[in-house]
Amino acid sequence: MFINHLKIFAGHSNPEMAREICEYLSIPLGQAVVKRFSDDEVFVEIKENVRGADVFVIQSTCPPVNDHLMELLIMVDALRRASARRITAVMPYYGYARQDRKTAPRTPITAKLVANLITVAGARRVLTMDLHAGQIQGFFDIPVDHLFAAPVLIDYIKDTFREKDIVIVSPDAGGVERARAYAKRLEAGLAIIDKRRIRPNESEVMNVVGDVKGKVAIILDDMIDTAGTICQAAQALAERGAVEVHGMATHPVLSGPAVERISKSPMKSVVVTNTIPLREEALKIKRIKVLSVSKLLAEAIRRIHNDDSVSSLFV
Repeated sequence: MFINHLKIFAGHSNPEMAREICEYLSIPLGQAVVKRFSDDEVFVEIKENVRGADVFVIQSTCPPVNDHLMELLIMVDALRRASARRITAVMPYYGYARQDRKTAPRTPITAKLVANLITVAGARRVLTMDLHAGQIQGFFDIPVDHLFAAPVLIDYIKDTFREKDIVIVSPDAGGVERARAYAKRLEAGLAIIDKRRIRPNESEVMNVVGDVKGKVAIILDDMIDTAGTICQAAQALAERGAVEVHGMATHPVLSGPAVERISKSPMKSVVVTNTIPLREEALKIKRIKVLSVSKLLAEAIRRIHNDDSVSSLFV
């Protein structure tokens, strides 16, 4: 059924997800021109009437992060100036989320800066998924709906590893809460990797806390960037007797040497979602499997538009 006054627009970051969301909601994707001038300035023109509409802009701020962030900000500004009633920034992946605090003197809190930019541009609500740090919700003075990919990932684990002795593994201390929640719902064991970070994007696995011998180990993280952490964790688990090692994360950033590392790692599979489209190199690796969270986001959009509760989608 066509939902009156609901419009969906999308930038260049994830057009396939935008199409899937529109298909679920049975509405057409909004018509907009997003292009660049010869000096790489971003230009946006909304090609249809949005006056009084409830507009959702779908844009992951994934690599190239700055380009996609500017597309989002300019599109929101264009919609605000076109008199949209409410604009919601739908950010399946929130870029700069790892810069959520001062880690050294004279360093920025860029996640907060991005929140300010989105608000000032004209967004009146944000819908996002699996933030690297939950406190980023507090960086906004507008409502933030923070969804989790857990329902999709847990269903996959139940279907794929049925009747197997599995253990959910957190690759670092920061992910223990997430891993514990999965382990509880799956009635599985829990293990933790004690990791010491040497420098940004480089880490060293020191120890495995928990019983993994003879079990199927599933390493759970919110994102895979350079894949150094997850591949070192996989190696440590294999050395400690895990019969199978699998990786699982919501956001497949997969920058730098990530694809090469995954292809050489002992992991039998790496399961991610479509919050970020896979690069060409990653698509060629058969062990990388992509699950769709488009329906989850689409249902959240439908409920927000209809002023229904979205709390049941948070877990």
